[in-house]
This record gives sequence, structure tokens and C-alpha cells, in this order.
Amino acid sequence: MRVLIQLRPAADVVASVLDPGVASTVADVVSDLPGIRLDEAFSPVAVPRARPSAAHGGAHSLSARVEFSLSPEHASVLVRGEIPDAELPARLSRLQSAVREVTGVFVDPQIVPVAPTCGGDGPVGDWHEVRRLLHASDLWEQGYDGEGVAVAICDTGINAEHVRSVLGEDVTIDAERSWAPQGVPKQPGRYPVNHGTMCAFDVLLAAPKATLLDIPILLSQQGDMAGLLSDAVAAYSHLRDVLNAMPEDSRSLVVSNSWGLFSPDNDFPPGHPGNYSDNPSHPFNVIVGSLADAGADIVFAAGNCGRDCPDRRCGFRERPIVGANGHPDVLSVGGVDTHGERVGYSSQGPARLADRKPDLCAYTHFAGSGAVGEADTGTSAACPTAAGVVAAIRAQRPAAQLSPEQLRTQLNRTADDRSTVGYDYDYGWGVIDPPAAVAALGRTRGERAA
Repeated sequence: MRVLIQLRPAADVVASVLDPGVASTVADVVSDLPGIRLDEAFSPVAVPRARPSAAHGGAHSLSARVEFSLSPEHASVLVRGEIPDAELPARLSRLQSAVREVTGVFVDPQIVPVAPTCGGDGPVGDWHEVRRLLHASDLWEQGYDGEGVAVAICDTGINAEHVRSVLGEDVTIDAERSWAPQGVPKQPGRYPVNHGTMCAFDVLLAAPKATLLDIPILLSQQGDMAGLLSDAVAAYSHLRDVLNAMPEDSRSLVVSNSWGLFSPDNDFPPGHPGNYSDNPSHPFNVIVGSLADAGADIVFAAGNCGRDCPDRRCGFRERPIVGANGHPDVLSVGGVDTHGERVGYSSQGPARLADRKPDLCAYTHFAGSGAVGEADTGTSAACPTAAGVVAAIRAQRPAAQLSPEQLRTQLNRTADDRSTVGYDYDYGWGVIDPPAAVAALGRTRGERAA
């Protein structure tokens, strides 16, 4: 089994890992871990310490306010390794009793894109109609177009020329702030046409002037369009440096994630301290919370395990929105077609880390990029469509003016309720409604000024 090992080395070692100008190696952190085959190619990643902001809160409570500290005295460090499945219990026990610096061993599962079609159904509407439904041109006239906003596409890589040819508009890729896992060529905007190209296209429907960061985490195991959660961990560490380098008063970083974990076979069982799907203490879930707390808008696909037409890979029979896809600090997005009807594969809540997930729905299953077939489909397309709306709004309202939590709340409150009055597990709060959200934000800003 692939694992992430969390260590608490000396503060000077943690400081080196935290320094973006220093290329730390596994050997700088730990020389040997008994029973673990360490991955020397994986650069160590610092993990913030979660601390309750109230005197009686729990450090990993999903209902209490949490603060995050990346000071060298508080942060820990992750390295990556592998343990033979047959020897897993014995080696875990031996490791944690023999090495004082080890504070946790967590699963490092394979992650995959979430993009099926439902019974081969053809597209419903096209991308021009999606723009009309989002009232995109009206938003652009008001300056809500994504200009100055960085959108990280964490996926299979972007082919900018393909997006440009279909959209008929310029596409801006920031090569310097893009990133690639170890062993994957860094060629931002020049990857083969695939799932990540679809995601980039769908972001630009609402935010045509956004700057895209190409983060091909799903190419870390080339050949089967899959990655490892540890590569998402490393990517988010990079994005933390990107965010920290932005001027504080104009920080705007949106992170689009159309991937997830499908099978419990790739995880420790619920309740195991190394579990990912149910565990707020898993390092990636902590990192997600800390990046959102620092000002990033994190958007995740809810997944394609809906009861009407689940992806054949779906292995979680109950609560299929797992891990970070249902994190309380992310915008978890389900899917509707251009008629506003929920698509059968869109996962229902509750999620495993939060009850009221998905947050809302966005448009999918429309003729769009042509990157993965006839339709841009799955909650894989709904996620970047919603991320584009977030980026469009951020062009006028950076995180210093409106926190990710506040923006998420406004998007939820102003969503077009499609089912029962209020929240439900099919649609969340409803279908994303950009003009209503912008109008509500305008009223909020005016009320504060008064």
C-alpha cells in the first residue's frame, strides 16, 4: 500500500521544507524508516498544525473554528513511501513504536477524474446556452470577467490551442506559476487534449479573462489518467506558495478539482487513523482547510455516484461524496443539464466530512470543448463551470474584501432552489445563479459603506 508518513522533525528541518527557495529531499528529513520503502523522488511537504480558535474546540472539529499554523515549531512534514499489503499491520506497528518522529501514517490512494456519461446520453444544449444561462455577457459588462484572477486546473493538463480554437478567444496560461509532479514534463498549456482541457474550457465560459495555472496531478501515473493523492498534496503546497506571493489586498486564487476517490478498497477503513475518506485529520484534508483559510476558493466535483446512474467504479454505497470532495471549506458542486434538471449521475449528500454537501449545482452534459467526447459531462464539467463563476466574481471582489467562506455562503443563499424549499441532497441549495449572487454582494457592500 502507498502511504504518506507524517513526521515532526527538528524546527530547522521544517523551516527548510517551508522555504520555497530550498529544494529539500527525503534524506534531509529522515534517513530511514523501518519497514517503509521511501520514495526519494517525492519532495517533502509541510503540513500546518490545526488548532482550535476557541478554548474548548477540537483541533479537527468540522463544526468549530480552526486556526492553522505553519511556524516551524508547529508544522509537520510528509514523505511518501510504500508498505507491502501482506505486511501492513506488523510494519505499521513497528514503525510507530520505533521512530519517535513519526506522528501518523496515512493512505495515499489513487485519484481519478469524474467524467462518465449516463447511458451514453447525448448532450443537452451547448456552451453558448450555458453562457446565456449564466448571464455571462451581463457580468462582463460589470467587470465580473475573471481578469487578474488565477485559476488552478488540477487535472490532466491543458491544451491551450484546442481551447482557443473552439472558444475563439485568447487563453492565458501562466507557465511560471504552473506546476507538474515529479517525472511529468512541465509543459503548461501543451499537454494532450483530454479531461483537463475540458475543465479549462468550462472555467472560461464565465471567466474568459482568468489566468490559468496548469497543474497536471492526474498525469503522475502516466498511461491510465490517474494520480496519487500525494501529488495533490504536493500541488497544494505549491499553490500555497503561489497564494502567499500575491499582494494581500488583491489575492485571488481559485482551485478547480474534477477528481476524487471512487473505491473504499483504496483506503483504510473508516475509523482507522490513516483513513482519508472520513478523516478530517488526514493531511490532505488539513491542507485543503488551511489553503481555504489563507484565502483560496477551492471547488470540487461532488462526484458521479448518483443513485439514478452511478459510475460503474463507485464503491461507496452510502455517502459517496468522500474526502476533500465534501470538505466543509470547499464548494462541492453537483450537476444539472441546461434545463435545470439534475443529471442522474450527480452524487447526493450527505458527504463524509460534512452534512450539507453538495453545496449547489452547475451546468454539465452540454456540447462544449469536444475534448473528451460529444459532451462536456459529469460533475467534472459542473465543477469548473462553477469555478469560472467564482473567478468572475473575484475579478471585483478579492479575498481581502470577501473571504472564501463568505463568497460560498452568498453563492449558496442566492442559488435557484430547484426542489424542496431550502436545502436538499439532490441539488444542494439549488442551481448557481451568478446575477443573483452579484446583486446580493452589491447590496452587502453598499450596506457596509452606509
